[in-house]
Amino acid sequence: MQPVPENRKISPGLVFFLVHSIQVGTGVLGFQRIISMHAGYDGWMSVILAGMLTHVIMFLMYKMLGTVKGDLVSIHTYVFGKWIGHFFSFLYALYFSLLVITIIRSYVEVVQVWMYPRLSTFLFSLFFLLLAYYIISGGVRTIAGVSYLGTLLPSYLVLTFVFTFKYADFRNILPVFDHSVMDILLSTRDMSLTYLGYESILMLYPFIKDPERSQKFAQWGLFLTTSIYTVIAIISFGFFAPAQLDKTIWATLSMWKIVEMPFVERFEYIGIANWCLIILPNVCITLWCASRVVKRMTPIKHRHTLTLIAVLCLCALTFIDKRDQVNVLNTISGQTGFYFNFLYIPLLFVLVYIVKKVKKQ
Repeated sequence: MQPVPENRKISPGLVFFLVHSIQVGTGVLGFQRIISMHAGYDGWMSVILAGMLTHVIMFLMYKMLGTVKGDLVSIHTYVFGKWIGHFFSFLYALYFSLLVITIIRSYVEVVQVWMYPRLSTFLFSLFFLLLAYYIISGGVRTIAGVSYLGTLLPSYLVLTFVFTFKYADFRNILPVFDHSVMDILLSTRDMSLTYLGYESILMLYPFIKDPERSQKFAQWGLFLTTSIYTVIAIISFGFFAPAQLDKTIWATLSMWKIVEMPFVERFEYIGIANWCLIILPNVCITLWCASRVVKRMTPIKHRHTLTLIAVLCLCALTFIDKRDQVNVLNTISGQTGFYFNFLYIPLLFVLVYIVKKVKKQ
């Protein structure tokens, strides 16, 4: 691949915000019920376990990227050759596009259920994708800036969970290890959708100055995400009885309903509105990755591939208008991300290692 000009690269420290912001999205609004289905209130262990696995996968990705000195398309070409490699890269383009659709549609559903039942999915998606297109047109530096703001500005929302402490009974999580190892592993698998997105580093790597030094910032970004999800999970398990959590789709929003302030009555409305700023980096990064993969495989200019994928995502969003369809979409995204991250990436790492040894001989 052609080297990226220095004026289009970002500093290693910004990788922290890119990795963290892509992992915090609509999943944090309702992951508690999902992880408790198999592991019950031992589900907080699955949050930590899934987080530890992301650290391992990130290490493997950096090793592969350092070997080929390129991006995901370079890795696939290095291992499989041009045509077969492009096939696997195309699958990742579809995967990143699927994440774009999942992120936007999940957020639209939250807005429709909690605030505006008649909100048009098409119009909201159209304007949101236009905003994402405008940001992406500014390059990776602009995306990194939005990720920085999307992490910093809504960070005050973490403090609102203090209001739940006087109603929480943290003895709910006792006894510890009340479920089997298999149940905890199944819960760890279910947590995969919430942690998705950090694999975008596979495409962002060439746009980082001194990329080898950026790994520690990527790992710290993963650590912050895992810490936040673990704290929220424990607070939720203390606040909700098991029977309540089983029937609560968006546990985080339900906890915000008890927040009382002199100047606001329904704080969950503020939280949902602020979440738009949180998911904006999610959409920008995944949409950029999908269009960048296609651009790397074809002679088409990046702005044209970006337009094409944005239009295709908009068309797909228009046809997903029912709750069960959104559930199926989230299930497909979670399972696909699980296989792509926790199974395919380690396999690809082994193949890169083998090819490297063969080429040396």
